[in-house]
Amino acid sequence: MELSIILLRLIITFVLSLIFGYERQRSHKPIGFGTFIFVSVGSCGLAITATILNENPLPLLGSVVTGIGFLGAGALIKTNEKTFGFTTAASVWLFAIFGIIVGVGQYVIGITIYLLTWLIIYFDKMFEKKGMGYYQKRLIINTNKIVEKSEIKKIFLEGMQRHKFIGIDVDKKNNKIAITYLIEGTSEDIYKISKKLYEMDWFDSCKFE
Repeated sequence: MELSIILLRLIITFVLSLIFGYERQRSHKPIGFGTFIFVSVGSCGLAITATILNENPLPLLGSVVTGIGFLGAGALIKTNEKTFGFTTAASVWLFAIFGIIVGVGQYVIGITIYLLTWLIIYFDKMFEKKGMGYYQKRLIINTNKIVEKSEIKKIFLEGMQRHKFIGIDVDKKNNKIAITYLIEGTSEDIYKISKKLYEMDWFDSCKFE
């Protein structure tokens, strides 16, 4: 295999994975651009080497895909209530495959997978902006006085039934409390809660995580 072809495959993999990784970094995902570059370029390099040295590189390349699955699992964030990060974990696994495909010279397949990945990310963001789908957030409510838990629960509007009490911090000195809920609903539901909170005389501040 000519050196120019090897460099071309590595550069294509590096540039495209960098662009995607940068977008993930800007979106504050658990895995940033560096990981995507390392996974893609490493897989590409191994695919090139396996193609040059082995008559049957498939077993080696298959082990790469399996191994990257464990790395993707590290992107999952598990709480007592739910596990997050499946999209990021899957994208790391997919970029390992992307690197392998470009590494063996299947440019059309590799670019098609890359473009489809961007299409999925685009629609995911569009659905989120339009409030389509359900999202789980941790809501921390700070009050300016001691109030009953039942009073705070009134802020959950009709249609926002999925909420769970997590904990409470009481500040007796300043006569305040901070109460935490896990809530689930559309982005519109979550916005309505913040609007309803603002109307309460006991409300001081809140934070969605």
